[in-house]
Amino acid sequence: MQHDLASQGWGSRVDQYDIIDKHTQSGLELVEKYVKFVKERTEIEQNYAKQLRNLTKKYNPKRGCKEEQECRFSNHQSFLDILNEMNDYAGQRELIAENMMMNICIELTKYLQELKMERKTHLSEAKKAQQSLESTYKQLDSSKKRFEREWREADKAAQYAEKTDQDINATKADVEKAKQQANMRTHIAEECKNDYAAQLQKYNKEQSQFYFSDMPLIFNKLQDMDERRVRKLAQGYVLFSDTERHVMPIIGKCLEGVTKAGTNVNERNDSIALIEQYKSGFERPGDLDFEDYSQGINRASSDSSLGTLGTPKGPLELLGKNRSKPFWLFSKKSKLSPSPSSLTTLSTPPAPSPANGPPSPKFGRDPLSYCLKEINKTVKPRISSFRTLGRTPTVTEDFGHLPPEQRRKRLQQKLDDIGKELQKEVDQSAALEKMKDVYEKNPQMGDPASLSPQINQTAQNVERLRGEFNKYEVMDSPLLATDALSYSSHSFNNNGSTHEPYSPDGTHSEEGTPDPSQAIYAEFDDDFEEEEEELVAPIGQCTAMYNFPGASEGTITMQEGEVLSVVEEDKGDGWTRVRRANGNEGYIPTSYVSISLSK
Repeated sequence: MQHDLASQGWGSRVDQYDIIDKHTQSGLELVEKYVKFVKERTEIEQNYAKQLRNLTKKYNPKRGCKEEQECRFSNHQSFLDILNEMNDYAGQRELIAENMMMNICIELTKYLQELKMERKTHLSEAKKAQQSLESTYKQLDSSKKRFEREWREADKAAQYAEKTDQDINATKADVEKAKQQANMRTHIAEECKNDYAAQLQKYNKEQSQFYFSDMPLIFNKLQDMDERRVRKLAQGYVLFSDTERHVMPIIGKCLEGVTKAGTNVNERNDSIALIEQYKSGFERPGDLDFEDYSQGINRASSDSSLGTLGTPKGPLELLGKNRSKPFWLFSKKSKLSPSPSSLTTLSTPPAPSPANGPPSPKFGRDPLSYCLKEINKTVKPRISSFRTLGRTPTVTEDFGHLPPEQRRKRLQQKLDDIGKELQKEVDQSAALEKMKDVYEKNPQMGDPASLSPQINQTAQNVERLRGEFNKYEVMDSPLLATDALSYSSHSFNNNGSTHEPYSPDGTHSEEGTPDPSQAIYAEFDDDFEEEEEELVAPIGQCTAMYNFPGASEGTITMQEGEVLSVVEEDKGDGWTRVRRANGNEGYIPTSYVSISLSK
């Protein structure tokens, strides 16, 4: 029965010890090779995940940067969603590497050490059995040789005794002695023969035990060990795919998130969001009226009001005008569009020249030469004002650098933030008061005096936030009271109202019949009108309620409590033009001052 079992396994191949030894060693080396392969795979996965995370971190917008502000657009937000999904995807790759390391590399390495110890034990047992058999064989060979030697000696002794017995010259004593020696040698030979037979029986028994029991059992154990190794290695092969297959649903969700991010992009909503974000609240400028140069212009009148009626200019040409003022395309009244009353004046003959008074001292007797001399003064400032078009205005506390609509939104947002913070401080103050009341009624719960610093600090915070809230509320109130209709109405008044032009010396000049020579001076009328405006008398006074840095171009600094002269009222864009006693002029936020106009 045992022989039948042995014939089904490695035990039937007891003569293939060296082959079994090499085969089992090759199997263990394969396990080591597979563990090394999986380790390198995990390193690749970890490096891949690390590179993905670095990639997503590189393209994620930093807090407070311009890209973060653009996340309100769906295409920008979808890109951020894709970055988040890729970050999650990187996490799944890390999970794959971690599971492979734990379930395959560590487990197989531990199992490999056990197999090595077991294989070493089995081979040691086989070696001991083989050494025992070899030792028995040596004993058998030694007893055999002794038996052979002793049998020869006994044979010689017997032949000598027979020869002596037949020798007539030998004495009886010699014969007896020879016979005794032969008997002794024969007895010794018989003992060696018996020992040899016993050693032979022992060796045959051990040899049978070695080849039919010990070695087949050891080889079967090695076979079982190798089959377990193969089965464990096959499980490692399966885990190699199962580890990645288990995270595939989550990876699929990440990819679905990327697809969803692409489908969530709405170009129409992005366009609307852009409009809402940068809507200024200004109305579009009206059409320019036709200026009929076919009618004559009184030369004397044109001399005294040089360049009053210039060639119409586009929006970019207006940048050269009022270089010290903030530039809003739709904010100021356009001096390019003469009112209907001024057009009427053009068609009527002007009054005689003496009625207009003497020409401005700045022109002298030759206004044309003065204008030509002023070319170098006017061209460079115009170029510099083109360059300032791309500059970013300095951000001010009252958001005065923004257009009215954007300023209103930012002020409203600031009010909401301060209101939330104020409500939080008020609630905390109420909670502290209640806790103090509880401590006063139940002294064992705590000391009421310990809450005084917190109560005082909270009260200071509430007072500070209320002051800020009132300040921004004052800034925001003029803008909240201005709607689209008021903007439209005011824009119409600016473009269509009748206004009398001033001559450079500040005197009134009536428009007369156009003269061809006046077209030469049309390019310089903007600069002359700046000088005209500097001579305009104040229309009232204003008192500063807050400090204003005047950091942006065209503004003027202002200290709280300072009294300034109002030169030009707010035209709906939130700015008022003022003048100091030293003659410096500039714009300040209307909401920062208390204005009293002269009646």
